[in-house]
Amino acid sequence: MFPESVLTKSKKGKIEVRSLIDSGEFVRYEYLDPKTGKKSENKYKLVLIPKKQNLNAKETPKISEFFVVPIAGGRFLMIPTEEKGSRAVWDGEKAVKIL
Repeated sequence: MFPESVLTKSKKGKIEVRSLIDSGEFVRYEYLDPKTGKKSENKYKLVLIPKKQNLNAKETPKISEFFVVPIAGGRFLMIPTEEKGSRAVWDGEKAVKIL
């Protein structure tokens, strides 16, 4: 039913199909102290901006946002957050609007 190229084997040995949820662009930014310009915390924000989603015609694409925080062993935890809408980020020289 599915082509071999989309099949994968889980850690438990079960065969699964990789199925597209969405694809698009992303923005990742960190938080800086405005006085020093250095990182204020060791966390990032990841904003996923879909261009193509596996949706019904009536559904609108949904932007997903996550805080990405380091945890033990060099791993990271992604915590879903509510969508904040349009905003600007500093690109090192000027404010750049995202979304």
